[in-house]
Amino acid sequence: MTYPILLDVRRRQCLVVGGGRVAERKVRGLLAAEAAVTVVSPSASPALAQLALEDAIAWHRRAYRADDLAGMLLAIAATDQPEVNRQVAADARGRGVLCNVIDQPAAGDFTLPSVVRRGDLLLTVSTSGQSPALSRHLRKNLEARFGNEYEVFLRIMGAVRRRLLASQNDSETRRELFARLVAADLPEAIRQGRRDEVQRRLSAILGAAYDASLLELIDEAPQRQGQP
Repeated sequence: MTYPILLDVRRRQCLVVGGGRVAERKVRGLLAAEAAVTVVSPSASPALAQLALEDAIAWHRRAYRADDLAGMLLAIAATDQPEVNRQVAADARGRGVLCNVIDQPAAGDFTLPSVVRRGDLLLTVSTSGQSPALSRHLRKNLEARFGNEYEVFLRIMGAVRRRLLASQNDSETRRELFARLVAADLPEAIRQGRRDEVQRRLSAILGAAYDASLLELIDEAPQRQGQP
C-alpha cells in the first residue's frame, strides 16, 4: 500500500536521470512545481536541451554517477536502461533520497500520479503503477470535467476564506457559508461569463461580507477560460 502525500518541492533540488521523452515529462512536472531540476544524461531531447540553454534546468551531459544524488530531495530514474535505473534507486535508498523508477515502480519509493492542474487546484489519479493507461484515461476525463473556471473559483474561495477568518469568529457560521458557496454552482456561471449572476450569488450568500473586488479575480486569467 502507498501513502498519499503532496510534497512541496519549491526551490528544492531534484534529480532526473535520463534525457528522453519520459524524462522530459518528469522535468516539466517538476518545473511546474517550481523545483530546482538537474538532469544527468549524455544526450537530451531538443526540449530539454532548450530548457538547459534557458537556464531553466541544469544539465550534466554525461553518464550518471552516485554523487549526483548529493543534496537532492528526490530523484527520478528515467533512462531506457533498466540496470541504470536500478542503480539510481539503490544509490538513492542508501543516501536517504526518495526515488521514482519509471519502468520498475516497485524498485523505487514512490510513483507519480496523473495530474490535472487548475491553478492551486490539483487533481490526481494513481493506479500505484499498475496501469498508466487507465491513469491517463481518467485524467482526460477530469480535464474535461474541471475546466479553468475552477481555478478562478478557488481564488474567490481563498479570498473569501481569508476575509471571513479575519472578520467572522463563529466557526460554525464560516462552515455554513463555505458550504453554501460550494453548492452555489459558481464555477458554471464563471465558465459562461455570467458576471452578474456570480455577483448576485456571492452577495446573497455573503451579505455584508461581500466585496465587489471578488469579481476582479475572474479577470486575472481570462485568456485561459474554457481551455483544459
